[in-house]
Amino acid sequence: MILEIKYRPALKSDLKYLLGLRIQTMNPHLIASSLPISDEAHLQRVEYQFEHATIIEINKRDIGLLKVHRQANNIELIQIQVAPSYQGKGIGRRILDDLIKEAIESEQSITLSVLKTNQAKNLYLSVGFKIVGETDDSYLMLFENYCP
Repeated sequence: MILEIKYRPALKSDLKYLLGLRIQTMNPHLIASSLPISDEAHLQRVEYQFEHATIIEINKRDIGLLKVHRQANNIELIQIQVAPSYQGKGIGRRILDDLIKEAIESEQSITLSVLKTNQAKNLYLSVGFKIVGETDDSYLMLFENYCP
């Protein structure tokens, strides 16, 4: 059975859900990177570019967050978080595949940043992203659209 992924704009009323989601999905990576895990630090990241945030839904159930900033020549993947109970089911890959298809059709690149301790970097590499830079704790990654 193929799950239908839907998106809806995130609302301020979603902040409590998004805070819990971020704690669940990011604490292990943040701890491994010696980065802050306070509610305040999490909330600051949740609210960062909130106008670009969408809630990922399956069967009318909130299962994650996708935050994408579409610019003139680039799609910036700011955040993607899938609830632990929905991880490992190909949802993240499908979302990435859809973004890649959009980038190819619109002749854009995709950029993102991922913590070095986050195994999601392996998923990004497997779908065609390349590491193009790094900070102390993150890799900067790029998917370039090579259209003739």
